[in-house]
Amino acid sequence: MKKILFGVLALITLAWGWDLQTAALPQGGAMWWTLRQEALYLSGVYAIALMSLAMMLATRPAWLERPLGGMDRVYRLHKWTGILAVAFAATHWLVEMSDDILKALVGRAGRVHGAEYTGLLETLRDAAKDMGEFAIYALLAMLVLTLWKRFPYQIWRHLHRVMPGLYLMLAFHAALLAPTDYWTQPLGMLLALLFCGGVIASVLSLAGRIGRNRSVSGTVVAVKQSAADVTELTCRLGDAWKGHQPGQFAFVTFGRFEGAHPFTIASADRGDRTVTFQIKALGDFTRQLSHSLWPGQPVRIEGPYGRFALSRCDPRARQIWIAGGIGVTPFLAWLESLQADPASAPAADLHYCTRDRESDPFVARLASLCATLPGMRLHVHGQRQGEVLTAETLASRQDPKSRAEVWFCGPQGLADTLMSKLQRAWPGRLRLHQEAFEMR
Repeated sequence: MKKILFGVLALITLAWGWDLQTAALPQGGAMWWTLRQEALYLSGVYAIALMSLAMMLATRPAWLERPLGGMDRVYRLHKWTGILAVAFAATHWLVEMSDDILKALVGRAGRVHGAEYTGLLETLRDAAKDMGEFAIYALLAMLVLTLWKRFPYQIWRHLHRVMPGLYLMLAFHAALLAPTDYWTQPLGMLLALLFCGGVIASVLSLAGRIGRNRSVSGTVVAVKQSAADVTELTCRLGDAWKGHQPGQFAFVTFGRFEGAHPFTIASADRGDRTVTFQIKALGDFTRQLSHSLWPGQPVRIEGPYGRFALSRCDPRARQIWIAGGIGVTPFLAWLESLQADPASAPAADLHYCTRDRESDPFVARLASLCATLPGMRLHVHGQRQGEVLTAETLASRQDPKSRAEVWFCGPQGLADTLMSKLQRAWPGRLRLHQEAFEMR
């Protein structure tokens, strides 16, 4: 992710430098005014370029899953691209506000004056300035709400839907106020491509077309309470559903007002177009699911997405599978898919971390599935029973000279605790796969 962001910024900087090399920097106070002007332009270009990339990533481009490692990585890149874009937009605004400070420090001598415009173009530029200022204030407010995790997701989701409109305002601002000589140079061509992608993505979002070509209608077949805080949902989908790989996820929509939510498919592809989800109560919406759903209710599924797939396991590496809480769902799909041919199942250690192994509904299910697979070793770690999984425990059971592959799905806190220590235990010989999907 960092390489992509740095690469985009480096490309923009090179294109901006192409324009800068044609201008001779003045001396004295005029130099400071010129530096301010170029800082204003560069921060603005950074902001609108990254915002354009964020808008394109928001369309859920499935073709990027392979190079980026899954839709969860696409969304992570979208999130941090947007945050960085807002940071540069704030910098752009602060540089604009530095006018009075610079007057006090170096005086008005050498102050850069832009070209004069008249008629319709002047009116449009004035409107672009006002739109840009309003959009930056709105973006800063959205950034605060995005980073404030306690802010209700449902409200945030509806507020987030204004982002395409804010982007169009910022694109209008940038296109009208950018120096005219940009459009005859590489920077202008780069901006034009980004504007086209961002505008198309914004229109698709506003029209509700995102993910439409991967969406399938279906009905709820069964709803039951797997545990006090887990709802098991089974859906039968239409003929357009092409199946899924064990471990993938889908966006599920129960109502237009509620919108789509990502859930891992907890069942193997049985060929009958049915999918099962195990949904943990993590918020207001998921806590009410068992009471608000009923058999026969229409549902819409978009997907499948994700690269957390059994088919990607390296048969030459030692397999270590770690599930934390509801993160067991992709492994349930993996184990179920292996039941058709147990002899083909890889040798693996499956570690399931739970609060209480005695009351956990998935322990018996995991034991039953693993019992038919000769190479599968199940380890259940109950926190209440004092069976906490540690990196030291994992490392002590493995040969540090052998290659190991860890597949992890669970809370980020558990991942942070285990992964850094495991990587030190297997320097250069450990490959980590982790699904890191977040909607905000």
